[in-house]
Amino acid sequence: MAVRWGVNYPWYVTITAMMGTISTILSSTIVNVALPDIMGTFGMGQDKAQLISTGFLAAMTGTMLLNAWLVDSFGQRVTFSGTLALFVAASTMGGLAQDGGTLIVARVLQGAAAGVLQPLAMQVIFQVFPPERRGSAMGIYGVGVVLAPALGPAIGGVMIDGLNWRYVFFMAIPFCLIGIAFATLFMPGRIQVGARKAFDWIGFGLVATFLVALLTGLANGQRDGWLSHTIILAFTIAMLGGSGFIWWQTRMASPLLNLSLFSIPSFAGASVVAFVFGAGIFGSTYLVPLFVQTVQGYTATRAGLLLMPAGLLLTIVLPVAGRLSDRLPAYLLIVSGLLLFALSSWLTSGADTNTTFWSMAVWIMIGRVGLALIMPSLNAAALRPLPVAILGQGSGAVNFIRQLGGALGTNFLAIGLERRTELYAQTFAASQDMANPATAEFLRLTTGMLEQGGVSDVPRLGAAYDFLGRVLQAQASILGFRDGFLLVALAFLAAVLPAFLMRRRSHTSRDG
Repeated sequence: MAVRWGVNYPWYVTITAMMGTISTILSSTIVNVALPDIMGTFGMGQDKAQLISTGFLAAMTGTMLLNAWLVDSFGQRVTFSGTLALFVAASTMGGLAQDGGTLIVARVLQGAAAGVLQPLAMQVIFQVFPPERRGSAMGIYGVGVVLAPALGPAIGGVMIDGLNWRYVFFMAIPFCLIGIAFATLFMPGRIQVGARKAFDWIGFGLVATFLVALLTGLANGQRDGWLSHTIILAFTIAMLGGSGFIWWQTRMASPLLNLSLFSIPSFAGASVVAFVFGAGIFGSTYLVPLFVQTVQGYTATRAGLLLMPAGLLLTIVLPVAGRLSDRLPAYLLIVSGLLLFALSSWLTSGADTNTTFWSMAVWIMIGRVGLALIMPSLNAAALRPLPVAILGQGSGAVNFIRQLGGALGTNFLAIGLERRTELYAQTFAASQDMANPATAEFLRLTTGMLEQGGVSDVPRLGAAYDFLGRVLQAQASILGFRDGFLLVALAFLAAVLPAFLMRRRSHTSRDG
């Protein structure tokens, strides 16, 4: 293929791969700003609406491990085109859905296609560039992985306010069709010769059972009770599925997840950082639009535009970070990025109703610079020590770990937000009586304003108490969001230690 298309062939492949990557990852976050409209259309509660995001992430996580087998069995061209075709079909289903169940199924199918495409794009871009330019190549790949979640809410907000939430499903279809056309020209066919390896159905079934049971338990625990029989059963099945998957992979000659990869210190360290990275980027893109819409009263468009400056900054910083990763030790850039994102989350944890648009935007921009420093170095450090024969498995594994972090991080943040908000609301409510000077003064001022407005004596006090309840709930919500952002900051600080596991390998790779 390189001989046929000349010296620019790596860029042709990169453009093709990025068509699929950006289209699919964009869909993982673009729906976040549409959740209020979708909930209103189908009468869904928060627990069901959460499945629209977490179902996508769970399916994406599970199918990432299929990449190596699909590429070995069918080649990059067929695998890439086939999964993009599945994504187009799922997007059409989601845009035309007439009930919440159909929409959730469509999102799961979208996630299944996206899970195969992400490691495939990473693998093919890494392969077509020479070793001395692979850091830059991972910077280009990072544009799709990091920029798409950042721009998704902005694009989605404009489309929702200007058109309808259904258009967020249709938007990626033209780009997917272009990607399929490019793949027929530039993607290589099957390289492996001989019979195809048998697919590990048992392993895939076990990891799917683990993910579905775990995320089902997390999604329904708050509603059904964490000690209820159904939730305990779900977590028990998840534990058995996860343990069974690990045990089964050690017995397979061609496992879905090659556990020997984690015996390489740089890969093990990169995997821990990738988990936190996924939790941070997907969790923050879940929390920020929800915060500004529910607490600050932003429209979907304004909530999306809040992330736009950070997304534009990423297009500048990522290529630079990719070049730096070819010249500097990976762990230095990764640690710097982790600290910057932790700082960003800590600053955001101080937000309230009076925080200005540009204060929030600048805080988010700081975090996105951190993510830009992490992404190219993380991918390059994870894949550089791997033999070519297991490059596909390594790509699938590190993407699997990152997406698992995204799926679990989003769930835990959603649960933590709900529980902390409820706790604060109960604490505030318990302290509200006429013996509390602040409460008495608040009610006195409120009833006075209602009296001036002509409200009669009987409903006046009831209206004042209702307004007090609304104020307390709003304050509890703010504090719940603050705790969520602070938790993200602490997670990124904790990831600094495993990042140093890549230190020795970084020097070795550069010296070699």
